[in-house]
Amino acid sequence: MTPTETGLTGTLLDRRYRVDGLLARGGMSSVYRGVDTRLDRPVAIKIMDSRFADDRTFVDRFEREARSAARLHHPHVVAVHDQGFDTSAGPEDRRAFLVMELVDGGTLRDLLDQHGALDLPLALTIAEHVLSALAAAHAAGLVHRDVKPENVLIGKGGNAGGVVKVGDFGLVRAVASAGTTSTSVILGTVAYLSPEQVTDGSASERGDVYSAGILLYEMLAGRVPYTADTALSVAYRHVNDDVPAPSQARADLPPALDDLVLRATRRDPGARPQDAGVFLAELTEVRKQLGIPVVPVPVPASPREQEEVPDTEKTLPAFRAVTVQAPAGGGPRGTQALPRMAHQADTQQPVPPPGAPEEGRPRRRGVWVTLWVLVGLLVAGGIGAGVWWFTGGRYVDVPKVAGMDQARAEQVLRQAELTPRFTEERHNTVPSGTVIRSDPEQGSRALLGDEVTVVLSLGRPVVPDIPPGSSVRQAEQAIKAVQLEPKRDQAADQYSAEVPEGAVVTVSPQPGSQANIGDAVTIVVSKGPPPTPVPSVAGMSRDQAFQTLTAAGFQPYDAGEEFSGDVPAGHVTRTDPAGGATIEAGNRVGVYVSNAVEVPSVLGRSGEEAVQILSQAGLAASDGGRGGFSFVIGQDPAPGTLVPKGTTINLTIVP
Repeated sequence: MTPTETGLTGTLLDRRYRVDGLLARGGMSSVYRGVDTRLDRPVAIKIMDSRFADDRTFVDRFEREARSAARLHHPHVVAVHDQGFDTSAGPEDRRAFLVMELVDGGTLRDLLDQHGALDLPLALTIAEHVLSALAAAHAAGLVHRDVKPENVLIGKGGNAGGVVKVGDFGLVRAVASAGTTSTSVILGTVAYLSPEQVTDGSASERGDVYSAGILLYEMLAGRVPYTADTALSVAYRHVNDDVPAPSQARADLPPALDDLVLRATRRDPGARPQDAGVFLAELTEVRKQLGIPVVPVPVPASPREQEEVPDTEKTLPAFRAVTVQAPAGGGPRGTQALPRMAHQADTQQPVPPPGAPEEGRPRRRGVWVTLWVLVGLLVAGGIGAGVWWFTGGRYVDVPKVAGMDQARAEQVLRQAELTPRFTEERHNTVPSGTVIRSDPEQGSRALLGDEVTVVLSLGRPVVPDIPPGSSVRQAEQAIKAVQLEPKRDQAADQYSAEVPEGAVVTVSPQPGSQANIGDAVTIVVSKGPPPTPVPSVAGMSRDQAFQTLTAAGFQPYDAGEEFSGDVPAGHVTRTDPAGGATIEAGNRVGVYVSNAVEVPSVLGRSGEEAVQILSQAGLAASDGGRGGFSFVIGQDPAPGTLVPKGTTINLTIVP
């Protein structure tokens, strides 16, 4: 935004958006408080520098990236409402603008300026919110490219303190492809640039992970890891130095946080978490392991008007830069400047002016002869040294370091006048802490002082400890993070009274077990509470059986009658499912009742009485029609026997 474009207060853009007070000014745009007059709601309006308006590449990219950013609907992402070009001042003065959600509060930069290093709970809470926003962007195929405290807004209205939102998704990438890029600039904010952004301008999810790691470092340590007199010096440190552990600046930090920050800020992109979602899962796991709670985020006091946003959308002057042109079709690697250090200083020794007195002029001819002889010897020696240097003296063979530990490998390389740079990767056979290989490999020719990448083994992957109750997605991310392959097998799922249905119970092999890279780890998921055994109610009365089954959580019902020679009439013969079977609580259980008849005694009775008694019991008599003084002296089956209804009882009657 040029100085002449700052007087936009009161302007109505696109006959809809009224521009009010200036909120912030950057190198390529200014942000104003405004009002959507159609919906009568406050908004933030970002107006881009007019010098980009005539660049067709920028216009196309700006529109495309604005649409991409508008697709993000996430509680921790600043919402994009609209985008357009205003020509109310005339066709020669087109203003590209973006209408965004207005976050009433301050930025993370304000919070850091006011508090310095943040408490661990607050730092991790803010980092989780930021990574949650970046994870949503990465899932949608968007790369932020400019993660920094100025783009982390903290506004009022959160349920537990301030609400954290990340803004400016995709806009830096739009500017990077514009034809206005100078041959002596690097796009981005230098303190948070990933090494690959500095060296070749490439942007990826892992680049955002690096910047988020620097952001977390700053919240924990109270400062960024690299500072220098010039921005370019800071950029070169990102390329050539490993980020130090934040505990070097703050002694009370636990080792787990050091490891987390160092993993996210590896110079090798492949050694970082693959995207913000994986980084978020690792951060959440570390926070839970350390017992650090999620806390409310305070809303910082923000300046009413900022003359310039620190480091916002600035470009960095490069030293003897070269220009690299992107392939046809554009892309994130547009025209950009790559710094190249000069080998010699531009300054020269001053030359005395003509006629200046010469001090120490030799007074004797012999002294001059001696000096010329020395000069000749020096020249001859210099020529010989130069020939030796350029024909091989400046080269050295890379020594063998495979199989050594880190300390020994560093010692051997430095003795060979080479600079070691250590990276790590997992390996199935090389023990942890041992060198796997070097790049360049052993025996290769390298210039003195060249950097040699030494790959250290992390050993075989170890099955991670997944806390019971974790989601399947969290378990999958933790398993992939150690280069193992998550697997789901419903046959392996278990019942659990403690872990809710659908959550993770454990994994197989057991946590802590060593595995080979790419091995499958089965995620065991809870099927909910275990089945309940059906109580045994055989022999009980029907009513007693119903009460017992109901008390155990089942739904009993009458399944029918059946004969049993062992169970009296009206008592339970069996259930379906049978007693002892395990089924889920709440299921129905059928109850079968005995219909057996107990044979009554008719001994000593007259034939007619015996027939009547047996008939009333549902039984028949074989002989009982005789009257008079006849009486029963025998019966079969015997009295008290349980028989099916309708059974014939054989009677012995006399006379």
